[in-house]
Amino acid sequence: PPSPAVRNFTFNFTITNLHFTADMATPNSKKFKSTEKVINHYVEPLLKKSSIGSAYIGCKITAFRSKKDRDNTGVDAICSYREEPSDPKFSRVTVYQELSNMTNGITKLGHYSLNSQSLYING
Repeated sequence: PPSPAVRNFTFNFTITNLHFTADMATPNSKKFKSTEKVINHYVEPLLKKSSIGSAYIGCKITAFRSKKDRDNTGVDAICSYREEPSDPKFSRVTVYQELSNMTNGITKLGHYSLNSQSLYING
């Protein structure tokens, strides 16, 4: 049988209690890497519990962005999953709703506070 295709989706949100610093804009900086690790620590279990959980491979943060004069930090990630013919089709609406429920209406991610209008998923 053919091996399953790997598909990506973008995943964006804004953290309102993470002060943006210039070194977060540099993907190889210590600050970028440590922040990515912490964010993934909170994001991974949620996506594993979602409807794509069994097919979920992982997320790579591609950028942190300054929002609201550096008071908030935008997070851009690309997440991957295996597309098995037997699995349910990826639905960005379903995943969005599941993440919304698991983050208290898009307000909490671990010890971070989220902008409830900022979650964006694009299949």
